[in-house]
Amino acid sequence: MLSPSRFPGGEPVISAERIRHSYDGRKFALDDVSFSVARGEVFGLLGRNGAGKSTLIKAMTTLIQPTSGTLRILGHDPRREGRKIRDRIGVVQQGESFEFASVETNLDLYGFLWRVPRTVRKQRVEALIDRFGLGEFRRRRSFDISGGQKRRVQVAREFMHDMDILFLDEPTLGLDVLMRRVLLDSIRSEVQRGLTVVFTTHNLEEADYLCDRIAVIEEGRIIALDTVDNLKRLYGGKKTIDLTVSASDAGRFFPALGAACGASASITTHGNAAVLLVEDPKEALVTIVGLSQRLGVQLEWLTIRQNTLEDVFLRSIAPPGGANGPS
Repeated sequence: MLSPSRFPGGEPVISAERIRHSYDGRKFALDDVSFSVARGEVFGLLGRNGAGKSTLIKAMTTLIQPTSGTLRILGHDPRREGRKIRDRIGVVQQGESFEFASVETNLDLYGFLWRVPRTVRKQRVEALIDRFGLGEFRRRRSFDISGGQKRRVQVAREFMHDMDILFLDEPTLGLDVLMRRVLLDSIRSEVQRGLTVVFTTHNLEEADYLCDRIAVIEEGRIIALDTVDNLKRLYGGKKTIDLTVSASDAGRFFPALGAACGASASITTHGNAAVLLVEDPKEALVTIVGLSQRLGVQLEWLTIRQNTLEDVFLRSIAPPGGANGPS
């Protein structure tokens, strides 16, 4: 059962019930997806490429119509009231546009298309150029600036108009560390004013920093949905052990380690690296070191740490190559 929003009694601005969608009539890109998003919430979507995140964003922004199920955005049905929804949302996708115009003209043009009054547009252009550090190339064509700079412009211009929900698809792609933080802080500031954000990212640190709740999507299904803190507590105080062996030893060591640990550890492997989720790290270390000595395997890296959101994500999706599946 999916967990409720941490905004008890909050007004749901997005409501999805048993959404399914197929592009070819055979395989479902979305399969029985249900969730709700409260006003003022930052809702994160995590998943591997092809998991269904972009399809879900397209459905919520009226770009596609779900094959079945019930979807409401701001109380409206996307099938019949798409225009009413589009008038009240902002969308930052991964594609680029308006490259023929200068950066400041790009912002102004976007405000014009949203029917923002001229005096307000001028104020917002200057404020956004300052907030997103666009001043040094404000008069250059978007076509002539770098990919990271284009991304800044693309995100900044969405704030030219008023909206109730902002959909962000990998918004920090190509941004440096400083501008990534500027963007995330800007989003946080707008959320404090009541903006609702749906946010897809592969950067789990960003999700941890920004999101109130996170849905992990795999093969078109939501397989985990909760607050960030609750997801981190998913395995009830277990610790994480990271270890690395030589590539030549991985094929024989990791299967033997899985058998030796049994039910006391959940193991995920990738190449010559493994992540173990354990109740008793001391016992697990004894098992790891003893097995490596018996098999003549050199441990290249071995450490214990607290669980992170990345651990939850990896365990939720059970990536291929894992010695054991999720417990």
